[in-house]
Amino acid sequence: MTKSDTFAELGSSHPISLISTFGGIGHLPFAPGTWGAFAALPISWPILFYGGTVTLLTIAFILFLLGCFVTHLYEARTKNKDPSCVVLDEFVGQMIVLSIAPLNIGSFLLAFVLFRIADILKPWPVSWADQKIKGGIGIMLDDIIAAAYAAVTLYFLTHLLQF
Repeated sequence: MTKSDTFAELGSSHPISLISTFGGIGHLPFAPGTWGAFAALPISWPILFYGGTVTLLTIAFILFLLGCFVTHLYEARTKNKDPSCVVLDEFVGQMIVLSIAPLNIGSFLLAFVLFRIADILKPWPVSWADQKIKGGIGIMLDDIIAAAYAAVTLYFLTHLLQF
C-alpha cells in the first residue's frame, strides 16, 4: 500500500480530519461554522485569564499555520473547496477577536456575534480572499480578515459602551 493509498483511506478519526473539523465539531448539524466559532469561547477564556492576550494570539497563530497545512490536505482529499465541516478557520478567527475582548460574558458574546456577522456577510476583502485564494491558506485567511473586521468593531463598541 502506497502513502497515497493510505491517505485515500482518510476517515473522521484521522488526525487531519480531527484537526480540520476541530475534533468533529464541524460535523454537528446546522451551521457548523457557528459551532466552530462557539467552541473558541470556553477555551479562550482560561487562556486569556491565565496567559493573557499574547498567549492567546500565539496559540491562534500556531493554529493558523497548522490550519493552512491540514485544511489544504483535507480539501485535497475531499476534492471540495472549503468544505463546511472544516471549522478550524472559524475557531482561529474567533480566538483573534476574543484576544481583545474584556474578560466578561457580555464582551465574549458580543465578540462571537460580531465575528459570525463578518464571517457570514464577507465584506470586501473577506469575499475576495474567500473567492480568489485557494487551498488551505484561502480557507484560513478569509476568517482571519473577518476577525480583523470584528475585532476593530469590538474594540470601538467596548470602548464606547464601556463593556
